[in-house]
Amino acid sequence: MLLWAALVGLSFPAVELMSQLPPLSLTALRFAIACAGLWWLARRSADFLPSWRLLPLYSLMGLCLAGFFGAMFWAAHHATALSMSTLYVTVPLLAFLLGLGFRVERLTWQLPAILALGAMGALGLAVAESMGHGEGLQFGIGEAVFFLGCVSSALYPVLSKWGLGHGWLPEAASVRTFWSLGMGGVWIGLLGLAIEPAAELMSMPWQDLLLVTYLGLFSSALTFWLMQRATSALTPGAVTAYGYLVPFVSMLLLFVTAPEQIGWHWLPGSALVLAAIGMLLCQNGRRDTG
Repeated sequence: MLLWAALVGLSFPAVELMSQLPPLSLTALRFAIACAGLWWLARRSADFLPSWRLLPLYSLMGLCLAGFFGAMFWAAHHATALSMSTLYVTVPLLAFLLGLGFRVERLTWQLPAILALGAMGALGLAVAESMGHGEGLQFGIGEAVFFLGCVSSALYPVLSKWGLGHGWLPEAASVRTFWSLGMGGVWIGLLGLAIEPAAELMSMPWQDLLLVTYLGLFSSALTFWLMQRATSALTPGAVTAYGYLVPFVSMLLLFVTAPEQIGWHWLPGSALVLAAIGMLLCQNGRRDTG
């Protein structure tokens, strides 16, 4: 999950570099590239071909992914980076609450306390970043769409853990990732063809094509394969809590590209995020040794 956080943190700057293209169709293309990258690994599993009874669950899982990325592509041009960073902080708590509803989380005080500590740190990093851009917190249609995407993102590991707990989903993380991305890509692609000028993708600049290929292979295929592997061992709230490292990774990238922005205002948020991740690692370590 530490590698997952690094890859996700590097994906947000890539998204900001892309032209304004149809978000649903772009998400479908991204998922198609991700499935092409995963196919060679997933097909080696004996459980590669799913039962038709699993297709609705894979479709729902895929729509959770498509909902988040579609919302992110769209909101990137209608919401401030600070507002999106702040809303993304809600994902671990949403995953914990949804996990309670699906009975894949236990109601204890330790994990909510860690989530609260990490959320405060991530918010601190978001505010520190906004000081260099003059952005403010807003809540409009862009933020509302992105929040719905955050709910979709939180539901994905919950459904995965729920399916694993009932013995419906296969043990191979690559198979679960391949079919959830594939089914999500099909449904979001059909919706994009119906309501978007999908033909605009044909005129995509080569720079955008390189970026979407990178996002498909690394920020979709690899990251969700890592998340599926972690879901087998961790609860949804613990898995998504590593998302608090995402703004920390973005901060490190900013320091590399613009070292003049280094300042003490980054320290409180960074310290809280690192403390939360350290507590999470210790809690998981005690669970493994116990």
